[in-house]
Amino acid sequence: MPDLNAVAQVVKKHWGYDSFLPLQAEAMTAALSKADSVVVMPTGGGKSLCFQAPAVLCEGLTVVVSPLISLMKDQVDALIDCGVSAGRLDSSQTPEERSETLKHLSDKTLKLLYLSPERLLGAGGVELLRESKIEAIILDEAHCVSMWGHDFRPEYRRLGGLKDIFPNTPIHAYTATATEKVRDDIAEQLQLVSPTMLVGNFDRPNLVYSVERKHKMLEQVIETLNKHRGESGIIYCIRRRDVQDMCDYLNSDGYSAAPYHAGLEPELRKANQEAFINEDVDVIVATVAFGMGIDKSNVRFVIHAGMPKSIEHYQQESGRAGRDRLEADCVLLYSGGDYGTWNRIMQGSEQEGLDISLRKLNEIYDFCTGVTCRHKALVNYFGQEFAPENCGACDICLGNLDTVDGALVIAQKIISCVLRLDQRFGAAYTTQVLVGSREKRILEFGHDTLSTFSILDEFPVRAVRDWVEQLVAQGYLAKTGEFNVLAVSESGRVVLRGDATPKLLKPAEKSSKSKGPKTSKQISENWEGVDKDLFDELRTLRKTIAQRTGAPPYVVFHDTSLRDMARKKPLDRSSFLEMYGVGESKAQKYADEFLPLIRDYVGQKQN
Repeated sequence: MPDLNAVAQVVKKHWGYDSFLPLQAEAMTAALSKADSVVVMPTGGGKSLCFQAPAVLCEGLTVVVSPLISLMKDQVDALIDCGVSAGRLDSSQTPEERSETLKHLSDKTLKLLYLSPERLLGAGGVELLRESKIEAIILDEAHCVSMWGHDFRPEYRRLGGLKDIFPNTPIHAYTATATEKVRDDIAEQLQLVSPTMLVGNFDRPNLVYSVERKHKMLEQVIETLNKHRGESGIIYCIRRRDVQDMCDYLNSDGYSAAPYHAGLEPELRKANQEAFINEDVDVIVATVAFGMGIDKSNVRFVIHAGMPKSIEHYQQESGRAGRDRLEADCVLLYSGGDYGTWNRIMQGSEQEGLDISLRKLNEIYDFCTGVTCRHKALVNYFGQEFAPENCGACDICLGNLDTVDGALVIAQKIISCVLRLDQRFGAAYTTQVLVGSREKRILEFGHDTLSTFSILDEFPVRAVRDWVEQLVAQGYLAKTGEFNVLAVSESGRVVLRGDATPKLLKPAEKSSKSKGPKTSKQISENWEGVDKDLFDELRTLRKTIAQRTGAPPYVVFHDTSLRDMARKKPLDRSSFLEMYGVGESKAQKYADEFLPLIRDYVGQKQN
């Protein structure tokens, strides 16, 4: 049986990597051991390599089940470019393409075959595979199996029958986003036998998170676009009409953007996606229908122009930025109206599904209004600890958010009000008492006579409500019971005594950005020593090659590889092979174009 040393040699030869990323070695060992596994690794953590590299060493065929055609196409194109024999069978192929894949399958020259669940379980799918020696079955995006996952797909449930059909074939389930409950459900639904459970670190340190309440949304969006002129980015909107309005505005203002949503004609939707992948447009404006199968590595920003419907969705969607592990901005713009929009959309769900959806909606709203380090909040949600006191890569830790002067007094007033209300009411009602509302219920209960009635009436209702949520997020208040009644925690009583001071944010309209946002340390480190002019020339060459070959630019080389070239300036083939992500196949294909450019550039600089 091949060992990890043999896998490392394959990785260097085909992918040009000298070392493994965290958890890759363990996942590859599990793949080589022929036992079942569930592997959870963050986007950009190198999941695909965990099963692709062992597949190269295996005698037979590794079958990869993937939910989206675009993802399969990207991965197969990238494998072939690295010199690995791979193919796919899907509805987008021409008869000739399908025939070629079937020929390679019959000749037993394929190492990896990508299929959709429908194609695998449809007419002839299983019979086709029975004729091959199947080494392993890989389920990508495995969270789709679980109803507790954020993107449950009923057709994925049927994959539980694979163990009955191929009882001696190991199954490896891969996903980037899964809580413990989802992981256990994946194993149960797929009938995995004593699976190895591998869970990587959910933190994405290269992503710089910022969360802002919407006040002048278009200006807020433009601020990020201007920071990333000429770079690839995604803007997510909740509704189709929001997508079209945003796209029309950006294009009229001189930006390069294309829309993507389920209401577009399929051919136009596909054309817009390919334009984005091939860098013919910089920005794709989309509903959440976009991106699950996109393997584009150099997305430098993701903007949510509306609040996503769960933390899992946010982790997945924002995670499409910075897959090359270089810095990227993730900007989330939210409002109470977004909460209401999702609530209305969700009301059509069955009761069990509705309860799950509403709970997740409340969790993402708490994340938006919270003042805990964004990296910490996300990692904690998925059941892991986050050690750093300061992540250096979010609006909270970089000090880019304005905090309220006198936060201690405001917090004491809010906590006192909760106690005066006998800890029997929720956040909305408590807020109304604090701002002095004379609505019928407050008068009937006599709460207009409390000492805390109207004690914060100089502030907007929205600001006070946000402060209540921020105190909950920081643990000074808690939501309890079926109706989320507010209760004061022990740490909240410490605040009452004046021995702890919470962070409370200024209302968005009063925030000042004039001092400019602070930059994360990650950005400075990733550009250290990089000749940016040479990097731009290498990007131009990469796009030229991509247009000629029909492959997306990031399949030719990731930005990480181009920055390494622009930093080290290799002048011969042996030093070119030492660049990050340059294996033998890529050196064979591209050295004769990249090396002359680098030599000419260095020569001009020396003269």
